[in-house]
Amino acid sequence: MIDVEVVEPLVSPAHRLAGRPSEGPAPGPDDERVTRAEVRARLGLVGDRYFAQAAHRDASVTMMSVENLPTDVDPAVDLRQTRRNVLLRGVDVDAMVGATVSLHCGEGPVRFSLNRPARPCAWMNVTVGPGAHKALRDKGGVRCTPLDDGVLLVGPARFEVLSEPAPRRRA
Repeated sequence: MIDVEVVEPLVSPAHRLAGRPSEGPAPGPDDERVTRAEVRARLGLVGDRYFAQAAHRDASVTMMSVENLPTDVDPAVDLRQTRRNVLLRGVDVDAMVGATVSLHCGEGPVRFSLNRPARPCAWMNVTVGPGAHKALRDKGGVRCTPLDDGVLLVGPARFEVLSEPAPRRRA
């Protein structure tokens, strides 16, 4: 087990990055960061834009490592700009694609299947700043499927790898 910190969860009811980046983000709530997020197995985070969406069942939650935020582009960058759901400190989730992990925030463990990389898009250059798209390449987080119902809370947590990630293929 690894001691980690859940820095912030983001539960957004709105798709803010639709259309062309040059048009800017769509309006939405001032702050979608929460201190508590309810997780439902195979559905996602209650209240989030991807919750129970069939097209996103294997990608309804996206985890990202705070250590991979492009703070050199914008020192204040957080989940509002990257549009990921769970920001963790102390573990490189990008290195764990293919693994099954458990995140225990004090109210019981929640298992996640870490399915595939969350590829950054051109929007990152708009929401974070010029160069963020390139800075996030291979560091944009991991799209996940929650395997249990549970709760994620801001603060200390335990992260456990339950099954190892598949070896990465060389290009």
